[in-house]
Amino acid sequence: MQVLDADRVVSEEHIRFATKKALLAFSEGRNVAKDPGMEILRYASGERQIEKALSMGISEATERIALVIINWPKNECRCPEDTELAALIYIDGLGCSFKPDAVKKAFSISDEEINVVDETRLSELVLERVALVETYR
Repeated sequence: MQVLDADRVVSEEHIRFATKKALLAFSEGRNVAKDPGMEILRYASGERQIEKALSMGISEATERIALVIINWPKNECRCPEDTELAALIYIDGLGCSFKPDAVKKAFSISDEEINVVDETRLSELVLERVALVETYR
């Protein structure tokens, strides 16, 4: 399980792509983090270093969360049912409604990049950074 700051999650595809990349890294022995949740956070943040990836997690300033739950084969815990989750968290129905300024800051997206591709393609710039995590050595 991993909890992300929803203001920095640009789409469901962002979470799915980061999760797939993280689990693939684990299955191929290329993981940097020892924990699958932390590896997901690392990919979702577009950062190779765990310390930098923590900025994608929650803090006192977090207003909304994005929750990632996976059924990891080596995990002895069971995934909670939807009804159990509904008793613990409030689903606000806003989906992936990120804050562009928070995303630009979190992913170090410059005004120059935005001017080249247009702000409507911000999510594509984030997915590009997720894809490039494994190339950073």
